[in-house]
Amino acid sequence: MPELPEVETVNRTLQPKLTGLKFTDVQVLLPKIVRTPEPGEFIKIIRNKKILDVSRRGKYLLISLSGGYTLAVHLRMTGRLVYSPDNLPPTKHTHVVFHLDNGHRLTFADMRQFGGLWLVPTSALKDLSGFKDLGIEPLGEQFTRDFLKKELRRRRARIKPLLLDQTFIAGLGNIYTDEALHRAGVDPERLATTLTSRETTKLHHAVKDVLMEGIEHRGTTFRDFLDGDGRAGGYQERLRVYNREGKPCPRCGQAIKRKKVGGRSSYYCPSCQK
Repeated sequence: MPELPEVETVNRTLQPKLTGLKFTDVQVLLPKIVRTPEPGEFIKIIRNKKILDVSRRGKYLLISLSGGYTLAVHLRMTGRLVYSPDNLPPTKHTHVVFHLDNGHRLTFADMRQFGGLWLVPTSALKDLSGFKDLGIEPLGEQFTRDFLKKELRRRRARIKPLLLDQTFIAGLGNIYTDEALHRAGVDPERLATTLTSRETTKLHHAVKDVLMEGIEHRGTTFRDFLDGDGRAGGYQERLRVYNREGKPCPRCGQAIKRKKVGGRSSYYCPSCQK
């Protein structure tokens, strides 16, 4: 699933291209992708709307439109939002095509069809299910070392499922959580309350560092992720533990292992992560 660095990469590639353009028309090829309103109303509202801005919140892309509307996009596991010339044939699994007034288009494709589009009045965005309960941004000013220490002291949950909880911190997923825990030297099954002050400080830095590195290298692509220009990311070449079962830990040389934590595969070093 695209995580914060991947969604931010899409945001950064699309924002300068889309801002100021208008949607001239929309084709909805798979109605269930449009979650709200119903597809006919969706097309009617969005037609001729000007794009004012593109931004990100957690794993959501937000396209601010004239007339007081926002288009929220969630890529889920295999979604792609790509800007391209309007005369190219659509790619496989394309479900929504937005035609733009500069001769280009924005296409939403999703092989597994888990992603979605929500077109809502901007004033109602705060009430959108799944969006309204998002936690703080891990690259925002509120995500401080003191915040993390305070929260971990009062939460009797294993650290990996807690970091994956979008109502706690918005944007972290399996890849960057495993990478951050490895850098911090923390086993993914540790109870959050057992982390020492020093370990919490290391984890705070690790979360920010892996996310910023992921953005710098344009996200991680194993198979599906493409940025807003249709290009793959490059951070997969720099992963230390994720998807590296049996390979040597870059810190100590011991083989990376994999185990289920909270129903999710977790990659870790049994020597470095206690």
